Amino acid sequence: MTLDVPNLKAFDQRLRDEAAEEPTLEVPAAPPTKKTQIIAIYGKGGIGKSFTLANLSHMMAEDGKRVLLIGCDPKSDTTSLLFGGKACPTIIETSTRKKLAGEEVKIGDVCFKRGGVFAMELGGPEVGRGCGGRGIIHGFELLEKLGFHDWDFDYVLLDFLGDVVCGGFGLPIARDMAQKVIVVGSNDLQSLYVANNVCSAVEYFRKLGGNVGVAGLVINKDDGTGEAKAFADAVGIPILASIPADDDLRRKSANYQIVGTRQTQWGDMFAGLADNVAEAPPLRPKPLSQDELLGLFSAETTGKGFVLEAATETDMRGKNAGPKVCLEGVYDDV
Repeated sequence: MTLDVPNLKAFDQRLRDEAAEEPTLEVPAAPPTKKTQIIAIYGKGGIGKSFTLANLSHMMAEDGKRVLLIGCDPKSDTTSLLFGGKACPTIIETSTRKKLAGEEVKIGDVCFKRGGVFAMELGGPEVGRGCGGRGIIHGFELLEKLGFHDWDFDYVLLDFLGDVVCGGFGLPIARDMAQKVIVVGSNDLQSLYVANNVCSAVEYFRKLGGNVGVAGLVINKDDGTGEAKAFADAVGIPILASIPADDDLRRKSANYQIVGTRQTQWGDMFAGLADNVAEAPPLRPKPLSQDELLGLFSAETTGKGFVLEAATETDMRGKNAGPKVCLEGVYDDV
């Protein structure tokens, strides 16, 4: 029996040639050419990503688009609003259960639909029993086995945490899984800090040859103070929609009611968001420094005028502060 020995020299030369190519730093500004747009949505936990995505996806489906919504948050709450508060089985949980039973995971075990929207949750490990980011990676590996790349959708929307920075949560940016990124923020420092971090990640991987860009910012719970708009102008991305801080929206969201439909007073707003998300090109943002970010807010809001005061050895020793007895000094006096 003869063994096929790979040509390692040719393989080595191919790797060298590939590494020698200079990556382009220009983000394509033209609309996406692929039929399926894969869009990753990032934002601070609790900022309203799931609310925005559930209503956005429902409006897209109402307009005749085929939409797949994938929750990539270990809390597994992306689809709760879409399914009236019901929790659907997660891919990680189902995969574990089926594996123990010696069965294979099927689409019907993990994917559910409402109003033309297909939705699923990747899920994550139980508290203290694994890495959430690794769970995301495992979830996408399983999706590939289920035929993810052969599915026929107009939009695939990925709901990601923006304030967790380990590898799995950065997949769409680091591995070019998405064509573009959308950030959800509000007029508060913490949500814009997260949005700025996402812009920094996009810029970092652009320098490494990546192609993902930021399509824009969705302002949620907009109280009209203007910090989020100032942030978008500063980093060079458009405002895709401004969702007001309204009691009607808050109540309906708390009661798991969909407002992203033309049958409500909010239909036109989400229809406009759907159009903007579809047409917005991926842009290369200009992330802000910490001081520039603080500069968007008044000093009373952030305390940006504070001056750092260095600690001393005496501060650290507290009641134990005082001169140390040195043996050299003792012997010198003898």
